[in-house]
Amino acid sequence: MNSTTPARRKIIHIDADCFYAAVEVRDNPELRGKPIAVGGSATRRGVIATASYEARKFGVRSAMASATAVKRCPQLILIPGRMSVYREASRQMHEIFSEYTELIEPLSLDEAFLDVSGCRRCRGSATLIAQEIRRRIKQRIGITVSAGIAPNKFIAKVASDLNKPDGQYVVTPDQVDDFLESLPVKRIWGVGKVTAERLEQKGIRTCGDVRRYDIFRFVQQFGQFGEHIHKLAHGIDNRPVVSQWRRKSVSVEHTYDEDLPDLDSCRQKLPALLESLQKRLDRLDEDYRIHNCFLKMKFYDFNQTTIERQQTAPSLGDYAMLCEEAWQRGQVPVRLLGIGARLIDLTDNSGQMDLFDN
Repeated sequence: MNSTTPARRKIIHIDADCFYAAVEVRDNPELRGKPIAVGGSATRRGVIATASYEARKFGVRSAMASATAVKRCPQLILIPGRMSVYREASRQMHEIFSEYTELIEPLSLDEAFLDVSGCRRCRGSATLIAQEIRRRIKQRIGITVSAGIAPNKFIAKVASDLNKPDGQYVVTPDQVDDFLESLPVKRIWGVGKVTAERLEQKGIRTCGDVRRYDIFRFVQQFGQFGEHIHKLAHGIDNRPVVSQWRRKSVSVEHTYDEDLPDLDSCRQKLPALLESLQKRLDRLDEDYRIHNCFLKMKFYDFNQTTIERQQTAPSLGDYAMLCEEAWQRGQVPVRLLGIGARLIDLTDNSGQMDLFDN
C-alpha cells in the first residue's frame, strides 16, 4: 500500500495505441497505413478486438461484430488474434514499468496505472518519467503508448486519451479545477448512456455543471451513485494504485454460430456453460466466496440483458430460472449466452465498496 497521501500522489495511466493492431503492424510493416482490425471471422459471428486508426475512420471499433465492420469498411484487413504475442509485448511493457515503481495496477494487457510518487528517477518528475517510459517502449517493443499524468487515477485515465496516439497529457494539482470545468460528464467512469441522458435532461452536461450542485441536493436527485459522480466531478478520487489484483467475478460465455431460436434451446446450452464455469471456480483459492450468480443473454439484434440473484452455491436449476427470466425480456432468437458468479474476497478487510462496483 502506498503511504503517500492522496493529495500528493503522482499517477500515470499508460494506454497502448490500438495495441493488438499495432503489434500486427510491427510484425508485418506492409500493413502500415492500411485499415486493419484484429478479431474473429466475419462469417462466424466474430467480434472486433482492436481496430487501427485507419479503420476507425470508417466507424470500425472494438466490440463491433466483424460482419458489421466489413460492411462499413469493405477494404478492411481482418486478422485473427495472436494472444501469446500480445501477452509477450505486455510483459515487456511491465518490465519497463517495474524499473520505476512497484505500484503497478494492470487494467488489461495494454493499459495500467503506475504510482510514481516515490520514484526518484527523472528528478522525480512524473511528466519526465512518462516521457521516458513511452520512449523506451517505442524503442524496445516497437509500438506506441499514450499517457495521462495526474494526482489521481480518474483524472489520469481521462487525460491519457486526450493526446492519442503517441502523446501524453498532464494535469497538475493546481490545474484540476480548470480541467474538470468543461469535461463532459459522460467521461466519468460509470456514467453510461442512460445516466448521461438523465443528467442532460437536468441541463447537466459537464463536470462544471455538477460542481454547481450541493452534494445533498445532487444525491437526492440521482441516488447513491450521484455521490460518486459528484465526488469525481470535484476531482476527489482517493483510490490507491493496487498492485495485487483480486477477482470480483468469474464468468464464461459463448457466441453461437446459429441463433438459439427459443427458451428450450437456450436451456440445453446451460450444462456445458456450467461445466466450463465450474472448472474456473475450482481454480480459485480458498479466500473467495460466491455471493451472487448471474446470466447474460444477448439477442440476435445485439440487445442484451443480465439477470442476477443472490446465491452462495449456484446450480443448473438456478441458471435455468435466470435463463427463463432473461428470455421473457426479449422472446427473440439468442446469439450469446453467458453465466457467472460474483465473488467476495475474504482477504479484503477494507469493508468498503469499490467506487465503481455498482
